[in-house]
Amino acid sequence: MRVLVTGGAGFIGSAVVDALLARGDEVRVLDNLHPVSHDGPPDYLHPDAEYRWGDVRDPAAAAAAVDGVDAVCHQASMVGLGVDFADVADYVAHNDLGTATLLRALHDRAFDGRLVLASSMVVYGEGRYRCARHGVVRPGPRHVEHLEAGDYEPRCPDCGDALTPTPVPEDAPVDPRNVYAATKLHQEHLGAAYGREHGASVIALRYHNVYGPRMPRDTPYAGVASIFRSAYERAEAPRVFEDGGQTRDFVHVADVARANLAALDAAPSAAGAHNVASGRPRTVGEMAVALGRAFGRGAPPPQVVGGYRLGDVRHVFASTERAAEVLGFRASIGFEDGMAEFATAPLRRRRAGR
Repeated sequence: MRVLVTGGAGFIGSAVVDALLARGDEVRVLDNLHPVSHDGPPDYLHPDAEYRWGDVRDPAAAAAAVDGVDAVCHQASMVGLGVDFADVADYVAHNDLGTATLLRALHDRAFDGRLVLASSMVVYGEGRYRCARHGVVRPGPRHVEHLEAGDYEPRCPDCGDALTPTPVPEDAPVDPRNVYAATKLHQEHLGAAYGREHGASVIALRYHNVYGPRMPRDTPYAGVASIFRSAYERAEAPRVFEDGGQTRDFVHVADVARANLAALDAAPSAAGAHNVASGRPRTVGEMAVALGRAFGRGAPPPQVVGGYRLGDVRHVFASTERAAEVLGFRASIGFEDGMAEFATAPLRRRRAGR
């Protein structure tokens, strides 16, 4: 099978490329080597892939990239919460326009094969909660006055009681609460519209908190694991927002690559959204402690600093049953082992001065 991997020089994309080549597929990569994360082609690129340095938003580059491929793995994306709302145009351009341009190129080819789209758990907004009196409820956005007072937990919208977070299934209502989340949901909608019109099978993989080798470092667009890792390398205590009790699902990039292969191979009936997660939620504070433990006795303890980021949510972790049943995917790398490896894994440096 010949597979196009957009964003194939990046953190997750390059892991997908390696996994595809390891099993004997042909791989073509389209990547724009965005200067926020890259200073030219990174040194970890697999020599057996075909690399095309171009922007998926460029119609000519997209058309050339999709020519002759049997499947597409669309990883190219601008990720993270970014700096502030001023990033909105860049997120929409890279994520929404980039996806639209890719889909137009596939349309011109009358492509009806498998398209795997890298989506994200951020489309859910807050996770799934249960109230002892009212069952499953949907709390609204947290109020600034509550956050300022250090009251971080969502409350039942009907009675104000405390809630119990539970795993989020793929059919949970979506509620994107920041710019990045909104663009990821729009990518899913564009992909689904393409699939309906062309009879193509489109799978959206909703990644949870991915970590591992080749994560970008020293950038506001990096994930929290990379930010904490960089702090430990500077012999500084990582700064943990809120009280550290935010719950997430940290999944290793090698497992995410395996999920992409499973999605590429799945039956046409597998179309739709699938959570990609470990199924073993941890708090952000626990992640900081585990990473510090991997660094050894000299690592300073995490510093819980309170505060908050308005676009953030409190608890969101996945139900992994659909991916297991439909794709045959379950994560295999344990949290402690993964964090121990991540403590010394090579990260990707961005361009100096950026």
